[in-house]
Amino acid sequence: MAKPESPLIRALFFILLPCLFFIPGNTVSAAGIDDADAIPHVGERARATYQQVFLSADRHRAFAIAPGGAWAWSSGRATAEEARQVAVEECQKHTALRCIPYAVDDTLEFAREAWGKLWGPYKTAEQAATAATGTQVGDRFPNIAFTSADGRSRSIADLRGKVVMVHFWGSWCPPCLRELPTLDTLHRILLDKTGDDVALVLLQLREPISNAREWAQRQGFAGLPLADSGASGEDDAFLVTAAGEKMPDRELARIFPSSYVLDRNGIVLFFHAGPVNDWTEYLPFFQDAVAYPED
Repeated sequence: MAKPESPLIRALFFILLPCLFFIPGNTVSAAGIDDADAIPHVGERARATYQQVFLSADRHRAFAIAPGGAWAWSSGRATAEEARQVAVEECQKHTALRCIPYAVDDTLEFAREAWGKLWGPYKTAEQAATAATGTQVGDRFPNIAFTSADGRSRSIADLRGKVVMVHFWGSWCPPCLRELPTLDTLHRILLDKTGDDVALVLLQLREPISNAREWAQRQGFAGLPLADSGASGEDDAFLVTAAGEKMPDRELARIFPSSYVLDRNGIVLFFHAGPVNDWTEYLPFFQDAVAYPED
């Protein structure tokens, strides 16, 4: 396309140029295939690999991703379909969630609408009733007891009917603190868009709740619903279930922070060990989980 010469035409050209690439109803990301920063959930290593290696790799090639940041790629395959299949299979080795193609050869295949549904398929209430208790995707999350931010004695089972995020953190934990700004932003957005349908349960580990709340107050995170796990200090490495049984905190949080999202029936939909790059990227997933009925 020739560059417009008239100043007025040139101005209109740059205003209207984005519209030339927008097709109503198209679910593909507006970002181009060369924009590694547009890949959701993944970290810097994945973005660098995509930009510096994948895009110049031999055809046929494919790059696959999953919610939470798992990724893999394949190149030099006989067909695009083979490249797609291998990339997805390699990605699947690193996650219990479903991997999908992000790019294949020179085509951006990422569909944002489908992406936000990848915490599903959701269990029915009947299926959830027979699920084993555990921390893997598809398990019923242990019925941890805690004191809510408003001082009430609660347990995870008391929140049945809501989508629940259980987040283990500590004010002594630098990776935990790095992700709190986007977690705080997500919390405010969820309140606005989903109301009471999502419950955040932020549980401090290995410190008294007074320390955690004092830190949050100083840093401007007083609006976060900081529940009390019952931990009394750095030597207290246990959580307590609603039945009064002690549970080592490492059984739920191998590293800090650790996060779980549960469906309305208490089934684990999502698990992430370590800090999340940007919690606001998960809004469509929460909205999709809220839309799925409890029974």
